[in-house]
Amino acid sequence: MAEERVQRRLAAILAADVVGYSRLMERDEAGTLVAIKSRRKDILQPLLAKHNGRIVKLMGDGVLVEFASAVNAVQCAVELQNAMAAANADVPQDSRIVLRVGINLGDVMVEGGDLYGDGVNIAARLEALADAGSIVVSRTVFNHVRGKVKLGFDDLGEQQLKNIAERVRIYRLRPDREAAMARPALALPDKPSIAVLPFTNMSGDPEQEYFSDGMVEDIIAALSRVRSFFVIARNSSFTYKGKAVNVKQVGLELGVRYVLEGSVRKAGNRVRITGQLIEAESGNHVWADRFDGSLEDVFELQDGVTQSVVGAIAPKLQRAEIDRTSRKRTEDLTAYDFVLRALPHAWSGSPERSAIAHDLLQKATAVDPSYAYAYAMAAWSLMFSKNSGWHSWRPDQQELCVRFAREALKLDMEDPAVLWASATALASVVHEHEHALELIERSLAIDHNSAQAWAAKGWVTSWIGLDGIPSLERAMRLSPFDPLLYLFHASIAECHLAARRHEMALEWSLRAMREHPEPPPFVRRVLAASYARLGLVEEARRVVAGILAESPSFTVRTWLEITAQRGPHVQYLAESLRLAGLPQ
Repeated sequence: MAEERVQRRLAAILAADVVGYSRLMERDEAGTLVAIKSRRKDILQPLLAKHNGRIVKLMGDGVLVEFASAVNAVQCAVELQNAMAAANADVPQDSRIVLRVGINLGDVMVEGGDLYGDGVNIAARLEALADAGSIVVSRTVFNHVRGKVKLGFDDLGEQQLKNIAERVRIYRLRPDREAAMARPALALPDKPSIAVLPFTNMSGDPEQEYFSDGMVEDIIAALSRVRSFFVIARNSSFTYKGKAVNVKQVGLELGVRYVLEGSVRKAGNRVRITGQLIEAESGNHVWADRFDGSLEDVFELQDGVTQSVVGAIAPKLQRAEIDRTSRKRTEDLTAYDFVLRALPHAWSGSPERSAIAHDLLQKATAVDPSYAYAYAMAAWSLMFSKNSGWHSWRPDQQELCVRFAREALKLDMEDPAVLWASATALASVVHEHEHALELIERSLAIDHNSAQAWAAKGWVTSWIGLDGIPSLERAMRLSPFDPLLYLFHASIAECHLAARRHEMALEWSLRAMREHPEPPPFVRRVLAASYARLGLVEEARRVVAGILAESPSFTVRTWLEITAQRGPHVQYLAESLRLAGLPQ
């Protein structure tokens, strides 16, 4: 009987939430709540009355609104975002209330005053895909408003939304660029592009200008050494010194996607430096951090901040670029885009996704046969599959891996990423450990802040029986949220195991397991061996049973054939696996 009382109707659903709500609440809970309530009262409610919208549900950081018309929903969303931007004009960047909005038109179920069904769920999923300050709509909304509103849309292609069976084609409303187009915008380079603005001196001490300017110059120089970045030269960045800047306008004028800005504050003999990386078009914060230190050794502090900033920005920029590329249509992809799409699959620790990565990387080399990094990552991906032991390692795969690595090095011996990726593949597959370490040292000489290069040094060092832990710890310090963190942890665990530090090996193995939802065989093998050496036989055999369920033919002999390890410690590791219950 209850089912008969459920009504259905077609409705346009607008879902909106506050970007960075948790960060805002942590920074100023009372002030944030006051600001959000004020925006609802002064901006949202009058607009809903104007466009005949009905609030279905209010959450702490968001709102769900029903409209009878898709046109009304879109017009209301545009005016809402414009009004929010105006209200934020005089608010400090880190205190702004910025919305992201998703709109869907679909069938909904009505029960009391609430709405349910995919019509609502899709709107919520679209909101989650929207950038800060932007509006994303479904194809049903686009079809209804096209020709009825004077707005531009960017087609983002079909997307698989969480818990929605069918893929949904989505569109993003183009922002109003009239003000920005007063002068022609520069075309964005086909690589992550960044401008580092002069840091604001908040100390009231003119002498600190030299310190902050010198630090910014060091950051620009360090970022410029990362060949996969396009970095605006110091002379152009410093034209903004002492000016109040609009980050979006800076992005248009300099032709960059990202802007790094910051401040320096001195108190006595202590100094605090803050930095934040912003996506220029959306205003979305990609990274932010602060650094405290003493002025007793100004240059040491300057170097430390530079290293930390560059080390943190590099993986964040790469992650942001991957997210951006995943929203592009397949027919628009370049070789660079193919590589970016491949990277999350290559890092996943999944046999199926590794195969996808290799396919995408080969497409990149087909589109651009001179793309050294694509060859290097293709070699790295094959090497990773080999070390994981997902399948039999065929001679043709070994030949292909080595050919890709050597081709990458032939094309470019100055790209630090090409050097460390190719080196790791050659060390693992054909055991050219000394050559690999030379290549990795060359990579670090070019880019000393590369977490991946430090990790590669740790891997290759440990494979020949030396202590790779310091290099792996350096990698984690430079990239504490790296997608390969589980691999860093497991590698440290294996180093401890080889050195007979069994309790430490177990601790780091468990950390690696917690870092990955479905840990690859390499991680579980180290865990099983650590359990076995501590006499926890039942736990060890349970882990091995899971490995054999996926790869029934995997044995200690198989591991000896595929492992990159060389030296007297290899037999100890092999015996550890045998004790864990892996067949000889």
